[in-house]
Formats: sequence, C-alpha cells, structure tokens
Amino acid sequence: MAANKVLEGVFAINKPFGMSSAQVIRDCQEYFNPSAVFAPLIEQERALRDKESRYQKHRRGKAKQAIRVKMGHGGTLDPLATGVLILGVGRGTKSLQNFLACTKTYETVVLFGASTDTYDRTGRIIKKGRYDEVTREAAEKALEGFRGKIRQMPPLYSALKMEGKPLYEYAREGKPIPREIETRDVEVAELDLVEWYEPGTHNHRWPTEEAEPAEKNLVDSVWRVAKQQAATAEELSKLTPEQREEEARALAEYNSKKREAEERVDSLVSDEQQQQEQQPPAKKRKKTKEGRAEPMMSGALGNLPPKGRGSDLVPPPPAPDTPPPWEGNGPPAAKIRMTVTSGFYVRSLCHDLGEKLGCGAMMAELSRTRQGQFVLGGDNCMEYDELLKGEDVWGSKVRRMLELWNNPDAKASETKNDQAAAAPTNTGEARRADQQSKDAQADKPVDEGKAVQEEKATRESEPAKNEKAAESATGPERTSVEQAKEEEEKAAAAAMAA
Repeated sequence: MAANKVLEGVFAINKPFGMSSAQVIRDCQEYFNPSAVFAPLIEQERALRDKESRYQKHRRGKAKQAIRVKMGHGGTLDPLATGVLILGVGRGTKSLQNFLACTKTYETVVLFGASTDTYDRTGRIIKKGRYDEVTREAAEKALEGFRGKIRQMPPLYSALKMEGKPLYEYAREGKPIPREIETRDVEVAELDLVEWYEPGTHNHRWPTEEAEPAEKNLVDSVWRVAKQQAATAEELSKLTPEQREEEARALAEYNSKKREAEERVDSLVSDEQQQQEQQPPAKKRKKTKEGRAEPMMSGALGNLPPKGRGSDLVPPPPAPDTPPPWEGNGPPAAKIRMTVTSGFYVRSLCHDLGEKLGCGAMMAELSRTRQGQFVLGGDNCMEYDELLKGEDVWGSKVRRMLELWNNPDAKASETKNDQAAAAPTNTGEARRADQQSKDAQADKPVDEGKAVQEEKATRESEPAKNEKAAESATGPERTSVEQAKEEEEKAAAAAMAA
C-alpha cells in the first residue's frame, strides 16, 4: 500500500480492563492524529473543510474545528470487560452498524454464592445463598436450559423506568412495581462450561458493600415477578400497545444511560486534545511545521496519553492476599464460553444461572473473543499495548488490518503467491535430483553384450505375453478351436506322406 494513500476501513483492538470504549477511541486518536500513517486522511479532511461555506463552518462549532482522525466503534464493551472492540476509521465508520447485529463469542467467569444489583462484582450485594452443594455437574445441567432460543430479562434495576418513574425510586419509596417486566428474545448458539474452579482455588471475591433494605426488597420483587412470568405469546399479549411502547423506550433509555456510565460522553471528541488546546503553550507537545505533534523516536517505548474520564472506571480485581469476605474456602467459580446473538446480556446469564442453582451468582470477569469475523489474537485485531511501541510498530499493523478490510482476498492471494514462490524451488530440486540420478547411471560401466541379450529377451517375451493374455481373454472356447486346427494340420501332413 502506497505511503501517501488515504487509509480508511475497519479493524479491531483488544480493549483493556477498566476502560470505556470511547476512551479507547480517544487514545487511538491521540496516536493516529499526528502520525505519518494517517497524514493523507488528515489532509483530505482539511481539503474538504477548505471547501465548506461560512455557514457550514459556523454550524460545525468551535469544539469540532480541530481536524482529527474520524473514528467510532461497532458495539460498546463494559469497562469490566476486555477483548474485541471493533473500530472504524474514516468512511469505515459507516460500516459499524453492520456489526451490532452479528453473533459474538464471550468468555466469562461466574462467581457463585451471592447476587448484586448490577449482576457483576462491581455492584452491591442484594442477597447471599448456600453454595455447599454447587458442583460442576449441577452447573452443567442448569446450563442446558439456557441453550437455543430463550427469553431473557435485561438487568433492569440500574436505570429502567416504569410508568415514568425509575425503579430505584420505587425502592426508596417502598412501593411495589406496578406491573410485569417484559423479557426479550435472544438466542444462544453455543454454551459450554470450559473450566471449573473449586472452592479455595481462585482469587475471585464478592463485593464488600451491601445494598440498602429498600433496594433489596425492590430487587427481590423484580426477580419474583420474573420467575412468575412465562415466556408465551398469550401472556405477552396482555401488555397494551402503550405498555409495549413504554418498555421499548425504557430499554432504550437503559442502554443510553449504560453507555453514559461507561463512556461518560457520547461523542468522538477527544477530551484530552481539548485539554491540551487549553493549556499554556509551554505545556503543549512540540509541533512540527505541518501542525502535527512530533512523532516518537523510532523504536522508542512511549507512554500512554494522560488518563481521560473513561479510564479506571471499575476497581481492579482484588490482590491474591486480600482476605475473602467469607469463612472457609468460599464458593466455587466457573469459566463459561458462549456464542450469542445481538441483545444478549452475559451478566444476566450469570445472575440467572445462580438463581436456577438457588445460590446466587455474579459476573466476575468478561472477555469478548470474537465479533463477526474479528477474532482476538487474529490478523485483524491488534493489542492495545502496541500503541505504546510507536508508529514503527502499530503503523504497519494498522496498515495491514485496513488493507485486509478493503481487500479481503489479499490474504488468500498472498498464500497462493507464497505457494507459487515455493514451487520453482521444489521443481528445481526435483530436476537436480533427476539429473543427479542420470549422471549416476552414466558413471556406471556398461556391458554391451549383456545389454543386447537383455533387449533380445525382452523382445522375444512380448509375443508370449500377448498370446497368454489373449488366451486368458477368450478362455476354453479358444482352446477347442486350436485343437481342431491342429488335428487338421496333422491329417494333411499324413496324406502328403502317403
């Protein structure tokens, strides 16, 4: 790919723990904006800006006047989660919508024995349960009910409203939930328990903070209603169109608030870049003549940008020597791998599994290992830490990933070319081996008399072979004809002799 070619497309990055999806974008922009790799894209955008009318420039606003690499993501990941985060660059952002509906593969660690209001280890404990009899066999049997097409209740407690009032207000006021909560259709294509952690063999911990009694009562009522609900069309039809519309609005609001909590902003504006623009000139990064930040030294090990609002959003896992919040060895845990459709909540699966086992459970870890054709550790997914190693490292990686996106057949073509490149070598070796064999035969002394005799014997043996083959082909009928002919010849010879 030419060095001055505009690079656009889609690739993936391994999102670190504790960081929002938007913060990953801001960090990438921090490296991409001043780079030589994306200089043609920046220049292209600058040329387009120059052609804008005064009205268009005014509408853009001062906050968006700075030219930067346009980026977006194809589906957010919780700060608690790591793994595949699909990123679009330039016109590649228009393709990101396609990845919201594709299948995804996750690996999660379920910690048994307690449930939280957020369904994961970052929330507050709602209730605890006995886990003495929770075994791998029991968990695998319980998972059977979650495969295929199922109906799942989203983690509603955090933000959803009912009849215009957030659920947490019902908790504070001690009022019951006015009606049923509708579940959603999802599909689990694959679901496997891949690793089992016996009590005392892992470092996963429950949170130490517990929810208030009113909140516990509310969540208890939500779960009780969920258990009573049957996922049949007849019961779902009890909801009026207005109630269904409210459910849809509530879920949309939940997802919106969820993104705000994770990303803190719902835009692609780099907060850190804005902060730098507001700093005194002496504190700004050194600029080149082109107005871009001076790139890192070749091969130098750089530092990450200053941490933005989307960093360190969740506490790290407890240290191994942290005293556990239980007596004895504590509860077991399990690693589960699943491939699911869009709209599936992994934390809800963890919570529902604990409810089914009667002990409670929460999500302790989460990693997205695949989304669509993007696979963790694959050719189209880079490691976040590669940004630290400078443009000499991440530049070639990003170029390659965007090339694969724009030309999916490039890898297959390269494989064929590699095979073709290896073929002349193999052919040459075969020819050399054949020539060496001929040379070896030529070096041997030849007995001409013996060779002539062998050739004569071969010629004489051919008719016999042919006759034998013909005899085998015709069978007994051929033999009787020959006998009759032989008798006639003997009779003729006897007559001549007389």
